[in-house]
Amino acid sequence: MDFQSALNRKSSRRSIFSRREVVISGAIAGVAGALSLPLLAEKAEANSGSAKQNDAKILNNALYYEHQAIWAYSFAAGKLTNTDVGKAVLALALRNQADHKKHRDVLAGAVSSLGGTPVKAESSYDVSSYINKGEGNVDNDVNIAKLALALEIDAAIAYTLEAAKLKTPKLITVGASIGTTESAHAAAIRATFRTLGVNIEIVPAAFVSVENRDAWILKV
Repeated sequence: MDFQSALNRKSSRRSIFSRREVVISGAIAGVAGALSLPLLAEKAEANSGSAKQNDAKILNNALYYEHQAIWAYSFAAGKLTNTDVGKAVLALALRNQADHKKHRDVLAGAVSSLGGTPVKAESSYDVSSYINKGEGNVDNDVNIAKLALALEIDAAIAYTLEAAKLKTPKLITVGASIGTTESAHAAAIRATFRTLGVNIEIVPAAFVSVENRDAWILKV
């Protein structure tokens, strides 16, 4: 039985979301809600000019990818079917997108507080590199979820790497917190596959890094 068939068969016999997924979603909301614009603005005031420029550039790069994630979820939502699988993917996509919107607002506020100009959202983004590598597609519900998974994994890795380059300790913590949320998004996507009957590990590795990225990705 192929991947899509397994999902369709299992989804007709059980509820879409398990208690495990509810716990994961709650954890995501807690991390995102802990970040606040006043905190970032207050800490940014103590930075030197060079540190502010450094941090504003890094946070603006992160903001670009938050815009991309928000767009990707909206774009994919319009291509999902009205099946149980499509509804499951849509529900999780909207939940993850809500967190990305919170990240966007926090990062934009932080960039402004550092004296920078927040990067604007573009009308569309190119995700063909993922499709070309077989790390998702937009041709069916399952592949859309795989594409979202790849994007979330790369976001988690990027935040880990970039947060270390920030000069302000509190901003480092914020960057690491957002990276943790991206990892939770990836785990939630994998948990949805598991709930729908696909036999995969929700957390397949002890770390989310460049070295073990392939353990997290689900190929088309």
